[in-house]
Amino acid sequence: MEQGTGQKASATLDSRSGSNTKGEVTFTWQGSNVLVNGKFSGLKPNAEQGFHVHEKGDCSAPDATSAAGHFNPDTKAHGMPNSGMNHAGDMPNIKSDANGNATYTATMHGFAVNTGPTGIVGRSVVVHRDPDDYKSQPAGNSGPRIACGLIK
Repeated sequence: MEQGTGQKASATLDSRSGSNTKGEVTFTWQGSNVLVNGKFSGLKPNAEQGFHVHEKGDCSAPDATSAAGHFNPDTKAHGMPNSGMNHAGDMPNIKSDANGNATYTATMHGFAVNTGPTGIVGRSVVVHRDPDDYKSQPAGNSGPRIACGLIK
């Protein structure tokens, strides 16, 4: 069994920036990858929303700016998830249905399910109002932070 395989972390996301967005996310280590699963509600219907691991495990600010910037242990530019030219915390956008709900699955690499230097445990996961364009620096032009949760 590879290091960390099967290890899990999760986050419960609470609304921020006056939104009604909520969510549950799990991170499961599978070999050198991390499987990310989520369920969200209160999103803008039939839309995409930016979704990232942020540096600090602090969602206390009303607009979640206390979570700081994207988790980026390798000091890279923001970019397409899993491209090797991206922040470790850059993940694919969430796609909502007509009712503003979403189920999310992505396989990521570049971070670990632990508290080490590339670990996400103790950090936060944030949903943004707008889609991440995967180009604009430093954060993909994804707008206000509408939900935030501590990864534990």
